[in-house]
Amino acid sequence: MADYAPDGTPFRHPERPEQKRSLRRAFRHYRELLRDKEETSHVFHIFDALPSRHTERLARKLTLSDHGEMLRRKEPYLPEILDDHDALRRLPKGSVAHAYCDFMQGQKLSAQGLADQQKRMGRPRYGDLLEWFGWRQRDTHDLLHVLTGYGRDALGEACVLLFTHGHAPNHANLLLGYSGGFRIRRKVKTSAPVFDAVREAHRIGKDCDGLIAHPVSEVLMMDLEKARERFGFQRPDAYHRCHEVWHREGHDSREMLRAA
Repeated sequence: MADYAPDGTPFRHPERPEQKRSLRRAFRHYRELLRDKEETSHVFHIFDALPSRHTERLARKLTLSDHGEMLRRKEPYLPEILDDHDALRRLPKGSVAHAYCDFMQGQKLSAQGLADQQKRMGRPRYGDLLEWFGWRQRDTHDLLHVLTGYGRDALGEACVLLFTHGHAPNHANLLLGYSGGFRIRRKVKTSAPVFDAVREAHRIGKDCDGLIAHPVSEVLMMDLEKARERFGFQRPDAYHRCHEVWHREGHDSREMLRAA
């Protein structure tokens, strides 16, 4: 298979080092993340320490195809699209765009903010296809929250990671996802079906291709419920049951965010 896009962009820059797995480094950053959950740079370090053998295969399949080339021309850098809330708000009400803006503004988040967190790690840039693919995975994370229906509480974050692992396997997603569910069960006295929710997320993700190969600008224009149906985003019933139980038990979502 060719190692260059038609415009000469290499799939892997010759100076890009091969990632090496380090369980010790992964668990060191995992412990640091538990101490300070707002320092999300540890999440990027965990992914670096647990590279997936599937990533290059998936990246090659997309980036070196005609479809991938079209996506790269049309959407070279997703934060420029995702953070233009004025333009997104001009799309029809009920669209993915409106739900995305509601989510991001309600949580005081931005796609560029997540990119800046990664940038502060000081990693070199290579300008290759692997970099574009990795950025696209990063930048669609919050859009996945919107389409899956998982919130930013601790269980919702764990479920999004396991949903992603379902179609893009990565040991970092497994570690962060299942450990998040375990910590909720250990730290919160609840009868909520937490493990049902995380297992459900993993299963749903296996039946869905995710977003990375779809034109995000077109997804944003779609009606939210029609987009979920078209791309196979099934309703996470066990996750919603957890929130119903927590409401009856008097727990709030902010407590759940701190729990894991």
